[in-house]
Amino acid sequence: MATYKVRVATGTDFLSGTMDSISLIIVGTQGESHKQLLNHFGRDFATGAVDDYTVQCQQDLGDLIIVRLYKERYSFFPKNPWYCNYVQVCAPNGRIYHFPAYQWIDGYGTLALREATAMVHAALLGPAQGCGLEERGRGRYSLDPREAWLLSDLRTLIGCPVFAKQQPCSSGLLRGKIAADDTLPILLEHRKEELRAKQDFYHWRVFVPGLPNYVHIPSYRPPARRNPNRPEWNGYIPGFPILINFKATKFLDLNLRYSFTKTASFFFRLSPMALGFKLRGLVDSKRSWKRLKDIKKIFPGNKSVVFEYVAEHWAEDSFFGYQYLNGINPGLLCRCTRIPDKFPVTDDMVAPFLGEGTCLQAELEKGNIYLADYRILEGIPAIELNGQKQYHCAPLCLLHFGREGNLLPIAIQLSQTPGPDCPIFLPSDSEWDWLLAKTWVRYAEFYCHEGISHLLETHLIAEAFCLAMLRQLPMCHPLYKLLIPHTRYTIQINSIGRAVLLNEGGLSARSMSLGLAGFAEAMVRALSEINYDNLYLPNDFVRRGVQDLPGYYYREDSLAVWDALERYVTEIITYYYPCDAAVEGDLELQSWVQEIFKECLLGRESSGFPTCLRTVPELIRYVTIVIYTCSAKHAAVNTGQLEFTAWMPNFPSSMRNPPIQAKGLTTLETFLDTLPDIKTTCITLLVLWTLSREPDDKRPLGHFPDIHFVEEAPRRSIGTLRQRLAQISHNIRQRNKCLPIPYYYLDPVLIENSISI
Repeated sequence: MATYKVRVATGTDFLSGTMDSISLIIVGTQGESHKQLLNHFGRDFATGAVDDYTVQCQQDLGDLIIVRLYKERYSFFPKNPWYCNYVQVCAPNGRIYHFPAYQWIDGYGTLALREATAMVHAALLGPAQGCGLEERGRGRYSLDPREAWLLSDLRTLIGCPVFAKQQPCSSGLLRGKIAADDTLPILLEHRKEELRAKQDFYHWRVFVPGLPNYVHIPSYRPPARRNPNRPEWNGYIPGFPILINFKATKFLDLNLRYSFTKTASFFFRLSPMALGFKLRGLVDSKRSWKRLKDIKKIFPGNKSVVFEYVAEHWAEDSFFGYQYLNGINPGLLCRCTRIPDKFPVTDDMVAPFLGEGTCLQAELEKGNIYLADYRILEGIPAIELNGQKQYHCAPLCLLHFGREGNLLPIAIQLSQTPGPDCPIFLPSDSEWDWLLAKTWVRYAEFYCHEGISHLLETHLIAEAFCLAMLRQLPMCHPLYKLLIPHTRYTIQINSIGRAVLLNEGGLSARSMSLGLAGFAEAMVRALSEINYDNLYLPNDFVRRGVQDLPGYYYREDSLAVWDALERYVTEIITYYYPCDAAVEGDLELQSWVQEIFKECLLGRESSGFPTCLRTVPELIRYVTIVIYTCSAKHAAVNTGQLEFTAWMPNFPSSMRNPPIQAKGLTTLETFLDTLPDIKTTCITLLVLWTLSREPDDKRPLGHFPDIHFVEEAPRRSIGTLRQRLAQISHNIRQRNKCLPIPYYYLDPVLIENSISI
């Protein structure tokens, strides 16, 4: 008789427990236990509970490889979901086996969990000469009769859709940096069936032609309507001024959704502000603002130092330039070595703003001239909002880094085509002409930030990374374990984004000059120009010529975080992939990379995205790009949204008058008439408030409470990562004490592991 001690942990989030019956079978290399009901006197599997049980077997089961959990009806109680954290089994010899789950089990069904040591399996690899690995997986596997019982019910173990989020792992029979085997046929077949089940469940779907594809789950369909004659709800919430497509979020798999805590926090923050705007009549007012200071009346209650600074200094040239370095779109500015023909700025025009004893050509040669070019927005038509035609432009802005250490605008052109109706505006022009020209540039910034830097280059690309991972990497794969914390809630928040921002009647259709089609067109153009080499962060600064630009705190902090992540990824990757042949031969890894190229980059070879990885350094670079995109890159463009956008003239989403074609005609009145009306301002602020306020249930970068890696080496690497990030955080906070405007968006304490808002 062999006695196994079993520990089952239930999630701590609200409503994680269940009243359903839970049974268990332990599978080992020498046999399996009987199916045993896990039941104590009183309540089992309550929220946050860690329950211990004893399982008696007629014989020793050998090395444990799988546990099966059965969730079945209990008495008259209705079924309810259960969130299982993990199962631990202590064998008679004292050895403890860890079976991570960290997933919801919805309804009744069976779930198989594998022991937690992450392994790359030579049985699924191609040739691996020079690596010490045998060639395997090229022929059929003969099944030892003693193991035949293991395969008897494999499809039952894997076929359940909820399997798609479990965290199984390889057998644990051989431990080390790379295990050259899932030698047991059941484990090989389990691995293949897992991927087959996930690929049957998760499908790609075209979002907008020319944009990354996204998740489509056909298994989840709206239930039949009880009364088909009753008008269907149109998606409007009283007091909320835009249409929300709730169908885009309602039928997501539980394992992709927000936790109860995060969901409640998200909507509780949204509703009071929307109701307040409604009661004050702001979301129904289509008139212009009468005074600039009236815009402060709609400010949210909690105001930060940056928030107040923007409202006070938004019109200053020095702050205008500062935002290119440390604002919410700090990756646009490029050093200018030659004035482009389409922007005919002369030395006579700008000489007064360059300082004594120099000229434009000299400053170009010194590397002190910078260009912000919004050509990607050229030619996109504007729409009508609130019954009034809107206008659009694709400006160019020339900036000079002066001796005082400030980056200042020195020339602005509001079109990509020069001409008599397109004057070049200068700081010496009238106050309102120059301010309106800068405001047009800030309007263009809105689209380059919200559509390209934020939505496309983080949210949509990260979702493609996530879905490809779910479909192509089994949960026992070390890359899955490395990446899964950085995909948490990404599909949920993107579903909310499509429901609020990118739907008919949503934010883009009701508060943006370009509307839904124009907003999408800007992103399609940007995706067609994305280059893989530029996603490698150190390369991007060199390409733009800003690698030594002073006062660029975004560059300093982003490179520090990048270095910490790259070193962490290097330690993990080299632990599991000791040589290049192990990378090239990992067919699951190659399938993941190929699917990202196909579904995210849409097969565009000019993107430079790899279709396969052949060396360890290539894999390290690729994975670092993925993790950085899903965490720090998003934090840099998201965290400060509200602080820089709440003062609407600094970040307008629409313009109601055409770009100025002659100097000397702008007044305060025409300036206010050009800015968005009150309703458009409130709609934009309301949505940006919602999408930039991080709900509860946060997991800062480097904090991985779900235990996927159990080996000592990767656990040690995680601890080292946290130490490095803590030092970066300390350095940032010390520096910020001396700055008039603190830059803290890349403080690791404020960076989420994943894109969850």
